[in-house]
Amino acid sequence: MALDEAALETLGLGTMWVRRGAPSGQGVVEDEPALEEPRAAAYETASPAARPAAVQSVEAKPVAREPESQSVSAAPTESAPGDTPVRPVPPETAKTIRIAPAPEPEPLDEPAWDDFEPVPPVGFDPAPASAPAARSADIAALDWEALEARVSNCERCRLCEKRTNTVFGVGDRAGDWMLIGEGPGENEDKQGEPFVGQAGKLLDSMLRALSLARGENVYIANVVKCRPPGNRNPEPDEVAQCEPYLQRQVALVKPKLIIALGRVAAQNLLKTDASISSLRGRVHRYEDVPVIVTYHPAYLLRSLPDKAKAWVDLCLAYDTYRQAIPNDKARS
Repeated sequence: MALDEAALETLGLGTMWVRRGAPSGQGVVEDEPALEEPRAAAYETASPAARPAAVQSVEAKPVAREPESQSVSAAPTESAPGDTPVRPVPPETAKTIRIAPAPEPEPLDEPAWDDFEPVPPVGFDPAPASAPAARSADIAALDWEALEARVSNCERCRLCEKRTNTVFGVGDRAGDWMLIGEGPGENEDKQGEPFVGQAGKLLDSMLRALSLARGENVYIANVVKCRPPGNRNPEPDEVAQCEPYLQRQVALVKPKLIIALGRVAAQNLLKTDASISSLRGRVHRYEDVPVIVTYHPAYLLRSLPDKAKAWVDLCLAYDTYRQAIPNDKARS
């Protein structure tokens, strides 16, 4: 490139070349590489005096630069039939414009698929919901013999799968005192009677301290009638399935007082999760019958110092029973 041309290029006044058939204002190329090689060759082979003329002989006729204000989007000119369309070259001053993606549409607030389920008619009572209530109502009408037969064949919960015997209850079916434990243990499951073994012997001693005896004015039962595996505590659903049996036993015995033996029995009878220490020393109610809470005999065998506390509970039970007798006579 000649020195004068280099000066023009530095000032931004260099020669601009346009391809044939390119739209006006587009395709402007500075120093097209295709023309640079023959121009350089002519410049090198010519003598120093003739170099400007030699370069001019291979250069194409310059085209004036289009005004910058002209619209780039002008309609393109038609190209000659034999020419190959050439993609316009964007100007150096062009800037890349990034278009932000359109925001995703908000999800439609459509109803769930089950909203189109047919609505049951008014007064419709599904069978699964009404079945437990119907069974409970049926149990509430049973006498002693029918109730014991129903318990012996009961399969209402999973405890029936591993039991040896059901433990219905034992004692005076018209007694004033009713003792309720949580559930049968291993010995009770084998013999079919509640509170046998060492815990049963301790319970008999507690009854003698009150001038009572097993089978004499006392009836003994459990919250559940089948042994939980491994002597674990009965689950809430298991207690719920057995509760109608216990309710019917209380209704048939009509006791003047109930003693809840142990935390599990007390919590299930009173429908609470309070600790046994907070339940002791007060008079509660179950099916409108006074309830006294004390420790389970099996627990007292492991914690001898708490026997004194159990004796305090038995004294409270005796005082409550003595107060209940005049009230019952007054009602009659």
